[in-house]
Amino acid sequence: MSKNINPLLLLGLGIAGVTYLSKHENREKAMDLYRSAKEKVVDFLCEQNPSACKELLEKAGNPDPHDIGDTRMVGEGAMYSVEYYNKEEQQK
Repeated sequence: MSKNINPLLLLGLGIAGVTYLSKHENREKAMDLYRSAKEKVVDFLCEQNPSACKELLEKAGNPDPHDIGDTRMVGEGAMYSVEYYNKEEQQK
């Protein structure tokens, strides 16, 4: 019986969430709540480690081509999509 309750509970919560977010004003309230929570988390993390936060803000939107770690990460991400595409095409 308990196995049947969990999916039904999740379904009920999902329906309640969709019903609540169907109104524009409720969506705005939810987004405001999300933004304020995100801001508080970022502020808390920056208080814990200010040097990492400052470095991240300096780096954001201004990638350095000589930063080996970033360049490697971007290259691996690019290769992942190419390898995935090639694998999918070879299966056809």
